[in-house]
Amino acid sequence: MEAAPPGSSRPTEPGPCLSGQRGADHAVSASLQSAAGTEPGRHPLAVAAVLPAGGCGERMGVPTPKQFCPILERPLISYTLQALERVCWIKDIVVAVTGENMEVMKSIIQKYQHKRISLVEAGVTRHRSIFNGLKALAEDQINSKLSKPEVVIIHDAVRPFVKEDVLLKVVTAAKEHGCSDYDLEFGTECLQLALKYCCTKVKLVEGSPDLWKVTYKRDLYAAESIIKERISQEICVVMDTKEDNKHIGHLLEEVLKSELNHVKVTSEALCHAGRHLQQIILDQCYNFVCVNVMTSDFQETQKLLSMLEESNLCILYPVVVVSVHFLDFKLVPPSQKMENLMKIREFAKEVKERNILLYGLLISYPQDDQKLQESLRQGAIIIASLIKERNSGLIGQLLIA
Repeated sequence: MEAAPPGSSRPTEPGPCLSGQRGADHAVSASLQSAAGTEPGRHPLAVAAVLPAGGCGERMGVPTPKQFCPILERPLISYTLQALERVCWIKDIVVAVTGENMEVMKSIIQKYQHKRISLVEAGVTRHRSIFNGLKALAEDQINSKLSKPEVVIIHDAVRPFVKEDVLLKVVTAAKEHGCSDYDLEFGTECLQLALKYCCTKVKLVEGSPDLWKVTYKRDLYAAESIIKERISQEICVVMDTKEDNKHIGHLLEEVLKSELNHVKVTSEALCHAGRHLQQIILDQCYNFVCVNVMTSDFQETQKLLSMLEESNLCILYPVVVVSVHFLDFKLVPPSQKMENLMKIREFAKEVKERNILLYGLLISYPQDDQKLQESLRQGAIIIASLIKERNSGLIGQLLIA
């Protein structure tokens, strides 16, 4: 049983779930536990998912099957797996993939550290692929790591924005109404026909607008835009603990808050312990502005880059780091400062291999209040653009506000 997407409408606010949605996730999980009968004395409902991923994507018009097409340099199917893995009550996820793509799928699972994933060979049709996935779940094999579920969710590998509440509705409907083997002969797209003309025990669950399917090449661009929007909703301004540096850092923070009122802007000190900053990284903030005051080296930025490299944050999404330098050109010749600052190209090339996008921003300091505020506003606009676009072509560039 699967949710039906309502037409071809595009989502308003879909995308990968970030830290701010965790409270909602707990509420949904609690609802499922109640619906699935996990009160004292009752066993929890065993749920698994099957993803048919054996298609060649003819309508996409590209040589790569659409489930393996890159979005932000990461295969589309990885986003779908991530969405299902976030649902803790889905115990097993079975992916049906063609034999020629089996190794590709294994490398994706390993690279992006996906869990609870099992692979089966796809059939010649989507329906047969689903059947092969169900067969793997139904078989009681001694060495099998799969447990036989009571409800199986069938989900397209190219619908990356499914949310837990929709899956909950599907599972609840399956528990209440049941679904017979006869449905598989008609295929999951024919549930409406089965409901209208047959006596099959089935219920059609209306999907949410963000369940749309990546079918054409233009859909890849739409999906990329949605993902960029979602991971650009939080910025952490990182500064050292010196009082003068904190002052200019907080000025930049306030301007960012003013200019980007739809984005959450926080600040943290880059100290040796770095516990608070580590927590921000763990909470999945993907955008950092590192403030360097009266210095043309990258010591503070390098500390931040080291912390990011040691974390697993960069595995799933590209992390943006904007190294901001406030410099007084009256004290040291501009040529000397610029020579030091151009080292950013070397750093950017190195960290790009670990999915970190490093940019430079130069602001003259000190200035009178009016000119400083204007420079900070221009800087905020540049920072917002770098974070929103995540343009690989601009990494290692030193921009001037």
